[in-house]
Amino acid sequence: MNKHPTISRSTLHEATRHDSGPKHVSGSAEYIDDMIEPAGTMHAYLALSTKPHADIVGIDYAAVKAAPGVIGVLTAADIPGENDVSPSHKHDEPIFAIGKVHFWGQPLFAVIAETRDQARRAAHLAKVEYCDLPFALDVRAAQAAGGQLVTEPLKLERGDVAGGLENSPRRVKGSIAIGGQDHFYLEGQIAMAVPGEDEDVTVFSSTQHPSEVQLMVAHVLNIQQHAVTVNVRRMGGGFGGKETQGNLFAAVAAIAAKKWNRACKIRPDRDDDMTATGKRHDFVVDYDVGYDETGKIQAVDAVYGARAGFSSDLSGPVTDRALFHADNAYWYPAVRVRSEPLYTNTVSNTAFRGFGGPQGMMAAERWIEDIAYDLGCDPLDIRKANFYGTDTNNVTPYHQAVEDNVIHRVVEELEQSADYQARRKAILAYNAGSAVLKKGIALTPVKFGISFTATWYNQAGALVHVYKDGSIHLSHGGTEMGQGLYIKVAQVLADAFCVGLDAIKIMATSTGKVPNTSATAASSGSDLNGMAAWDAARQIKARLVTHAAKLYQCDEAAVEWVPGGIQAGEQFVEFGELIASAYMNRVQLSAAGFYQTPKIHWDRATGRGHPFYYFAYGASVSEVTVDTLTGEYTVDRVDILHDVGRSLNPAIDIGQVEGGFIQGMGWLTTEELVWDDKGQLRTKAPSTYKIPLASDVPPVFNVRLAEWSVNKEPTIGRSKAVGEPPLMLAMSVVEALSMAVASVADYRIAPRLDTPVTPERVLMGCERLKREARG
Repeated sequence: MNKHPTISRSTLHEATRHDSGPKHVSGSAEYIDDMIEPAGTMHAYLALSTKPHADIVGIDYAAVKAAPGVIGVLTAADIPGENDVSPSHKHDEPIFAIGKVHFWGQPLFAVIAETRDQARRAAHLAKVEYCDLPFALDVRAAQAAGGQLVTEPLKLERGDVAGGLENSPRRVKGSIAIGGQDHFYLEGQIAMAVPGEDEDVTVFSSTQHPSEVQLMVAHVLNIQQHAVTVNVRRMGGGFGGKETQGNLFAAVAAIAAKKWNRACKIRPDRDDDMTATGKRHDFVVDYDVGYDETGKIQAVDAVYGARAGFSSDLSGPVTDRALFHADNAYWYPAVRVRSEPLYTNTVSNTAFRGFGGPQGMMAAERWIEDIAYDLGCDPLDIRKANFYGTDTNNVTPYHQAVEDNVIHRVVEELEQSADYQARRKAILAYNAGSAVLKKGIALTPVKFGISFTATWYNQAGALVHVYKDGSIHLSHGGTEMGQGLYIKVAQVLADAFCVGLDAIKIMATSTGKVPNTSATAASSGSDLNGMAAWDAARQIKARLVTHAAKLYQCDEAAVEWVPGGIQAGEQFVEFGELIASAYMNRVQLSAAGFYQTPKIHWDRATGRGHPFYYFAYGASVSEVTVDTLTGEYTVDRVDILHDVGRSLNPAIDIGQVEGGFIQGMGWLTTEELVWDDKGQLRTKAPSTYKIPLASDVPPVFNVRLAEWSVNKEPTIGRSKAVGEPPLMLAMSVVEALSMAVASVADYRIAPRLDTPVTPERVLMGCERLKREARG
């Protein structure tokens, strides 16, 4: 009898290091700019407009073409197909402007030269004559100019809103301005295109959406998609900024490559990257909320105005998701929320981690805060009073029932583990005795819906090959941007075959391997691609079981997958031996896996449906200290409890929670987008745009996963998504700062701080509340 040896199972649900981690820290991880360039590679650079809104009277290219090293100039006239890279297919986002520019930084043409420096210098030599037009840069200016929209707005409504507001014992009206955010990925936008025979072109693109880049390149070249192959090994960060924004750069590189039959690479400087690519949407939310003396909300009516920019891009789905998260974790008996994706003469805003959800949640926390200060309560008490129920009071504004609500347990556990009540009592006492320094503390919840609301994106494919020696090749449609997707899917596959991770070769994402991929976005990468890889393994395993039962003369039911191989009745067969025998017996050892998320549906026209497969939950407690004379502050301590279901990889997931929180804190406190009165973005470099530093990490930073949580839905490993939800945990920093500011008026006036809550805004808030307290 040959029993199987002692071999450890794969590392699924175990803390496992990132597959590229050693390469990242050693500098050996290969990005597009590290790749060896083919002989004769050309370099492209974009020439950008210097007006926010103007007719183009004429462009003189003479000096550009005469510049050293210039091969040629690409304009709209050189595009064989369509001059458009609009992801919404509204044909409103030209590669190169024709006749009119809509924002400062809009691409006019591209210079193609022998070196990048030559192309970059020549791009500034054109003489452009403009005729200025009126422009609007922000939400209020756009509304004042008539409120032109770039795409169709959405309305979600449930219950009698008018009656609920009229009959509420108390009512608050207000607005909150929520700032945008630059993605500030470490690796900027970049693409390299290599021409092939016939119509073929291979594009190396730093993109979260290879299939969309493939489609856009095909459209601009007027060829079929099968002639375009897009490859992505890894990105140096994405955060949504490479979901659609890479289209332009890939298209320019591909057009030049096919026009001159030479490879072409394009990489903008950081300032041009920040000027010409979209951001997180700025919002201004106007609200009217009715509630009773206990703080329970009776009705909500709100309008979400968003700075969309000059074209539709993803502003429709982003503002939709803001409405989907207008409730955060709270039940509204009656609710009406409406979106306004407004045309502005700024770069077209786009996806950013959270995809509108953070702005929707921030507004919800604002009226919770308003209610608390009106009633003289701890805002946490108002939050608890309005939490969704489990069996009742659990229907969202889009009419989906919340069936997996664990927010009560998450908040209760964090409240106790962070010693919230005792610390708040101590802070109240401290503030009463401190004239200048004031402290604040806040506990805020997060409920975040998981799935693409565009239902068709909730699908994924994978390609798995098992070679004769027992090694395994893994390809899937997800992209790696540092978030750990590749290692998680590899863990899934290793677990399925009962082998170690060293047997799995993680391949670069390629449209030539897996077609029609969805963007790696919406926190769905592991859910979708993990299940697709598991499905491919399931098919191969079924063939192997049939083969083993026949070879070892036992029933298929007697074949069991065990660490290192199979147990066929009394016989242990090592995995490599099993594969070798399967090959000799002509068993297919390759499979294309596929997965589509079940249960979800959405009717945008009626505002009803089941757009989310499940919800992820979390909560955070933040404590701050504010200097009321200068507005400067420190974040002293943060405690987080976050729900990721049964974690596929706790090390990766904790890293995502930590990073998401810090990025969210940057968005809400230091990262400020500023346009001058000429329409030019002034915060376009590290010198003028402040992202969080290592020194901004709270000195006490306690992060735990809710280890008791298991996804009630049959996701891969019963895990939950972790990419986006943690970003919203940073709302507790804003709420803690609000408490510190409110202390200068004895907590009697709602501070209503707009975001980002910079030291300037803190100081102005303190001074305003002092004046109002004096009457």
